[in-house]
Amino acid sequence: MTELVYSSIIRAAKLGFRALGQDISIQGLEHLPTRGPALLAVNHIGYVDFIYGGFAPDRIGRRVRFMAKRELFDHRVTGPIMRACRHIEVDRAEGEASLAIAARFLTDGELVGIFPEATISRAMEIKDLKTGATRIAARTGAPLVPVVLWGTQRMMTKDHPRDFSRGTAISIHIGPPVPTTGADPVAETAALKTALQGLLDRAIRSYPQHVDGAWWVPASYGGSAPTLAEAAALDAEERRRRAARHTGP
Repeated sequence: MTELVYSSIIRAAKLGFRALGQDISIQGLEHLPTRGPALLAVNHIGYVDFIYGGFAPDRIGRRVRFMAKRELFDHRVTGPIMRACRHIEVDRAEGEASLAIAARFLTDGELVGIFPEATISRAMEIKDLKTGATRIAARTGAPLVPVVLWGTQRMMTKDHPRDFSRGTAISIHIGPPVPTTGADPVAETAALKTALQGLLDRAIRSYPQHVDGAWWVPASYGGSAPTLAEAAALDAEERRRRAARHTGP
């Protein structure tokens, strides 16, 4: 039943891609293993990254179990779908438990997807990463494969209205596995960040619909997105407002 639900969702997504007239390009597909485990470390620039993050593995007949925040599992619409597809619930208060579940999936030979930035990057650049990805990979011996999406932020992201206009180009860039041993998770996480930054640079520079000054282009590439420092301040304010809502008057 799990794969039936997952396959149905993928078929619906592909119909959606065609309806939107999207040109989806994939570079580096050879870096995805056709069998056995791998941990896909994906950048996070929009709310639809889960959908496009599984597009490349589908080309080789594989499914990804994504690590996703608990709120998606609690939602009355997305919750049943996330559970049916055997995605992995991440409770930020119980982070190690989520990592243990992901490790078990990898040990069973699955592909697991993780967003090591943890939250969407308002800067459209690679934020500081959590060490969980490199620690899971080292613990299980699974290849740690960096994946960068570009163009998804134009459709649905923080601080901007949704835009599902036809013809939006989507780029997926996959790099070779980043070595992990567990000896120094901080240094290995820095290496993962460097790999993601390199893929992002390639994705931006080769993007066929680049627009100087666009809100969805990083400031360092001639766009008007917030800088990483400005985005960090916006993230902090968002956390403050969220905490105030939870505590109440």
